[in-house]
Amino acid sequence: MQQAATEQPRFSLIIPVYNRPDEVDELLENLAAQTRRDFEVIVVEDGSTTTCEDVVQRHAPHLPSVRYLSKENGGPGPARNFGAEQARGKYYIVLDSDCVLPPTYIEAIEQELDADACDAWGGPDRAHPLFTPVQKAINYSMTSFFTTGGIRGGRRKLDKFYPRSFNMGISAELWKQLGGFAKMRFGEDIDFSIRIYKSGARCRLMPEAWVWHKRRTDLRKFFKQVHNSGLARVNLYIKYPESLKLVHLLPTVFTIGVAALLVLAACGLWIALLPIALYVLLIFIDASWQNHSIKVGLLAVPASFVQLCGYGTGFLRGWWLRIICGRRDEVQAFQQTFYK
Repeated sequence: MQQAATEQPRFSLIIPVYNRPDEVDELLENLAAQTRRDFEVIVVEDGSTTTCEDVVQRHAPHLPSVRYLSKENGGPGPARNFGAEQARGKYYIVLDSDCVLPPTYIEAIEQELDADACDAWGGPDRAHPLFTPVQKAINYSMTSFFTTGGIRGGRRKLDKFYPRSFNMGISAELWKQLGGFAKMRFGEDIDFSIRIYKSGARCRLMPEAWVWHKRRTDLRKFFKQVHNSGLARVNLYIKYPESLKLVHLLPTVFTIGVAALLVLAACGLWIALLPIALYVLLIFIDASWQNHSIKVGLLAVPASFVQLCGYGTGFLRGWWLRIICGRRDEVQAFQQTFYK
């Protein structure tokens, strides 16, 4: 299904989806309400059993150009590449299906590019006021300076900004030059960002090109996600040794430190629990203040520990298997977590 193509659009929005027609429905509704319309939309069905073709067809009259593509399941990276092969825009924007966009999203990107052109960019994510308390808590744990160092798009950060595939833009020329996303099951967006920087292209954060990222998940699924991210960081280190920075080691240090303090407390040295208690208090106060909710503050505590310890244990697992044991192939853990 395809609308008639006219002149080349400025942007091609590429959206991979797996069994999420409800998410696509909401996202396309947001795109139809954009204040700027110089874009096409490419929805790539990645081997879904519950498809969204009818949803795309229903929104077609309200969008400037929309296409529905379907392929065998292979993960979000190959799905994005498949969509890019059909894209006509001067720039490609990749979005996750669980993103919600403000009406000025495209306008913000246009203004940023017109004022200060670049080859690639990314935008931060926020928690929507209507998100559940768990979603807000997980969003906090992924974006707070006190958990990730602000590397996911905050203005305060411990490392330079690397675009993530839930909200990433790149010129069509650079995409074709780099060959799109690599054949990795995890960490493929960071791999792409590293190659963007290594190419000498100009890449930056667009603070106003933000999205609401729903992350339809719970703490169990969240653990799997961040554990995979820790594993992926070791895989990336094998490919790009220079990419490993201090900020990437902090969750591992945190995980080992918490484990050591708990062992000391179990041996009767109760004072060892003080650093953990102080960190819990810090997260609770900061998350409560940012979200104006004590409930979110309470939930942010376990979410932050899951984020840090999940990543830390994933990194330790990957380091043991690939560096200590010498495995050559990419380390994988929870494989059936895409789009969740």
